[in-house]
Amino acid sequence: MTRVRLGLLVPDLPPDETYSPGDGAAHSGNTLLMLAAYNGHATLVRELLVRGADGNRTNDQGQSPLAGAVFKGHDDVVRVLVDGGADPRAGTPTAIQTARMFKKDGLLKMMGATEEDMREPVPGIPGPPH
Repeated sequence: MTRVRLGLLVPDLPPDETYSPGDGAAHSGNTLLMLAAYNGHATLVRELLVRGADGNRTNDQGQSPLAGAVFKGHDDVVRVLVDGGADPRAGTPTAIQTARMFKKDGLLKMMGATEEDMREPVPGIPGPPH
């Protein structure tokens, strides 16, 4: 996370810089915004959006920063991303699908889920059989 903190101090550090295993990070293709969102840093997420970070850019697994924040239960980060224009239908699974999977009904309203969103099939929860 040192480089993320440096992003606030170094004006020319690209807000959409990605990290991959070759960089020595365990976050394949994650942007600074994805890492900040997934770890619940709402202030940093806001700053990165102001600096031009793409709130809809997905990582190598197709996950969006918004879906990551929904998954981790960082409601304040979800609000910042939605207010910053992040699309709750971007990525796989989408943030709306993620909220449905984990029964986060309050976030569905915050993200403007429609009746059509609620009828859309939801992918299974990744990982070993439950």
